[in-house]
Amino acid sequence: MAAQRDRWLRTAAEPALEPDLPICDPHHHLWDRADDRYLLDDLLQDVRSGHNIASTVFIECRSHYRADGPEAMQPIGETEFVEGVAAESARANRPLRVMAGVVGYANLTLGAAVHPVLEGHLAASPTHFRGIRHICVWDTDPAIPITAPVRRPGLLLDNAFRAGFACLKRYNLSFDAWLYYHQLSELAALARAFPDVPIILNHVGGVLGIGPYACKRDEVFQDWKRGIAEVASCHNVVVKLGGLGMPRSGFGWEGRTAPPDSAELATATAPYYLTCIEKFGPARCMFESNFPVDKASYPYGVVWNSFKWMTQGFAAADRAALFHDTATRVYRLA
Repeated sequence: MAAQRDRWLRTAAEPALEPDLPICDPHHHLWDRADDRYLLDDLLQDVRSGHNIASTVFIECRSHYRADGPEAMQPIGETEFVEGVAAESARANRPLRVMAGVVGYANLTLGAAVHPVLEGHLAASPTHFRGIRHICVWDTDPAIPITAPVRRPGLLLDNAFRAGFACLKRYNLSFDAWLYYHQLSELAALARAFPDVPIILNHVGGVLGIGPYACKRDEVFQDWKRGIAEVASCHNVVVKLGGLGMPRSGFGWEGRTAPPDSAELATATAPYYLTCIEKFGPARCMFESNFPVDKASYPYGVVWNSFKWMTQGFAAADRAALFHDTATRVYRLA
């Protein structure tokens, strides 16, 4: 299956536009699953698309957990694994700083009992660990994927979750928020309650286009836009521009005979990304690959070309923020 997908992706390969423009890719995963593998060599193969990827940030994906010990501490195994991969890459003297930042998982519904988990992550990765992602996606329709480790509605408003969230400030950790667009008002409430904790909204706020949301793109867009404006009013929130290649977004690229090229991709995704840039400003936006998840729809080089197409008229300082500077500042990669 992976070989077939790779052949399909190669049909859309393009030379990199503006190959010297520095990029920090602030959202990718590594995993080794029974039906799918994406490890350092796979990442490096994608990065060699001709774009100037200077650094990357690893985001948790529930892989390589410890096999034993207390359940709450098992996610630290993922950070231990990634720290080892980063060290291996550094020993190879590569100019690319892979996993320059690491975001792991801790069950924030543990409340104050999450402290040992946070300390365990920091001990496992003392120079790279930057924050926690606790996936909070929720929808009532069974057609919508629910990948959250704690599956219940209103998690961002939950007292136990908020007690755990409050612990992040003590360790200078940020929070990556992955939820669906109809949960954006809950994220805004969380951000207002904890204005001193940096929050990174993943994947432009979780646009949906399948199940009950299919054939309702305009309606969903307007609801999403209102939610984005509310979240953008919270100055401790920044947003990642990417993730629309996930099949749940409903564009259907993954089922075509050929992937979209960068011009088509830019046209389809620009209304979402440009809205976020307008509401948040370039200094609070960062482009992301979301690989290998978005690899279901297009190649790595093509998605970065699409970002370059849609921002070609922007000022140089704004483009520097969108492609590199916001990410390195927010994740403290200097």
